[in-house]
Amino acid sequence: MLFVTSATGKAQLFGLSSDAGGQWELAWEEPSTQCNYFGQCGPNGICDASASPMCGCLEGYVPKSPSRWASENWTDGCVRKTGLDCRNGTDGFVVVHQAKMPESAIPTPTPSLAECRLACLRDCSCVAYANDGGRYGCAIWLNDSLWDVVRLDGFDQDLYVRVASSYLDSRVQPHRKKHKKVAILVSLLLGALVLTTACVACVLKKRKTRLRGKIDTKRITKLSTGKSNESTTVDTDIPSFDFATIETATDYFSAANELGQGGFGTVYKGKLSDDQVIAVKRLAATSLQGTDEFKNEVNLIAKLQNVNLVRLLGCCIEGTKERMLIYEYMPNRSLDAFLFDKEKGALLDWGTRYQIIIGIARGLLYLHHDSLFRIIHRDLKASNILLDNCMNPKISDFGMARLFGGDETDFNTRKIVGTYGYMSPEYAMEGIFSLKSDVFSFGVVILEIISGKKNRGENAPSPYLNLVGEAWSLWTTGQCFTLVDESMSKNLSENEVLRCIKVGLFCVQEHPEDRPLMSSVIVMLGADVASLPEPKLPGFAARVGQLDLDKVSKKHDSSTSNELTITLDGR
Repeated sequence: MLFVTSATGKAQLFGLSSDAGGQWELAWEEPSTQCNYFGQCGPNGICDASASPMCGCLEGYVPKSPSRWASENWTDGCVRKTGLDCRNGTDGFVVVHQAKMPESAIPTPTPSLAECRLACLRDCSCVAYANDGGRYGCAIWLNDSLWDVVRLDGFDQDLYVRVASSYLDSRVQPHRKKHKKVAILVSLLLGALVLTTACVACVLKKRKTRLRGKIDTKRITKLSTGKSNESTTVDTDIPSFDFATIETATDYFSAANELGQGGFGTVYKGKLSDDQVIAVKRLAATSLQGTDEFKNEVNLIAKLQNVNLVRLLGCCIEGTKERMLIYEYMPNRSLDAFLFDKEKGALLDWGTRYQIIIGIARGLLYLHHDSLFRIIHRDLKASNILLDNCMNPKISDFGMARLFGGDETDFNTRKIVGTYGYMSPEYAMEGIFSLKSDVFSFGVVILEIISGKKNRGENAPSPYLNLVGEAWSLWTTGQCFTLVDESMSKNLSENEVLRCIKVGLFCVQEHPEDRPLMSSVIVMLGADVASLPEPKLPGFAARVGQLDLDKVSKKHDSSTSNELTITLDGR
């Protein structure tokens, strides 16, 4: 028997046939259907493996891009047909039977389904609710979190999707004669639409074929590592863009299209000929760490699909010098651009910040527990959290990420990489990283989101105390609300703020075994603050002034086999 994992993330088991030739035959694979892939039908879509086509829109929604939907490209998902009327409380719900609940659920301490419905109606960002079958009895979904809804035969679960009252009224059948006329008209229109859509799909397919080279094999090319007679292959089946296409899209990498720079190179905004806006991460020729990061990011993120992870659209490789990653464009850039700027920070009210915290937690939960590959990010920070047009967070930059085996709990590395201020004590001092290393970084990010301050740097709380230390000091003296960003004085939920501060401190504990897993963090963020365990003294809180880059560097200089790559400021 032979067990393999394909480049698309399928676990497959092969066995030798009894024929004389002894050919390998597929005996088992998981996911067994296309619906088992996350986000197969995009946001607000529903997947049914027994239907043809397998993807449809949830009731009350229509395809966002009818032409792409008609050509069975469902990644854009669906949008609401009729806007909600939250203020007047007239919205209602339609039920989706036999539905597997999306993983982005938020448990809510509400004992009955009826009270769960009312809780959803009171929250204008709530789009669905269901019985979670767990300790709370209620789960809700907020904003654009209805991803990966799957209809399963024999699955006893109902999902209640929020719709406008006008949509519910439209479901009532009119007079038969009028209905017959409408049906004839709709049939004629649909016939014309199908014909038009087929023509548009044909044109788009030809254009796409001309602009984007499809991969015939699962190996894109060999990339030079900068060392003589040494090369490395990248195993993936993501689309490949040709260099001329990216040049045109970015106006020949003009300075006006620059979005930012980092150790890897420059990120540019671009627009393809079909008006799709993209972000192009171009590896600098002088970058020492970029080649490894490029290969790592392509190999890892191509296998990951989650609403809270930035989506990789493809890559571009030209010879041995040009290497680029093509991402979905995030119009609001990165979280740090808002948090650490007084004017922009005022745009982030508490409700938005709280949803950002929840979104980051969901993304990490997927990486650590829910994806087929257990991933440790190793460089989680505010500048690596991107925001879409609805301020939904997406974790980015997987160049330093590591893949863990199923039975591995921690790992000791010879190369320390990351950003000082977000690194856990055991990683910064000993090179030991685990799932709990990301949890520590997440705790720092929570405290930064609440305070609007960096853990360290120019706008750190004081030259003698970092943000983690300040948060701990205020917590122990009962003054934790002093930590809150002054721009959030209105519409502040004190219970949620208190809960998030406590969870943040719990995540930055000195010892890894004292920190929670992300599965527990998700539950804590929806629990009563009094039920949460009391945090202990955080890591680095009492050692500011004793631990600095010079001392960390000296520690690793004593071992000639170790390398140290630390970023001082968010990039």
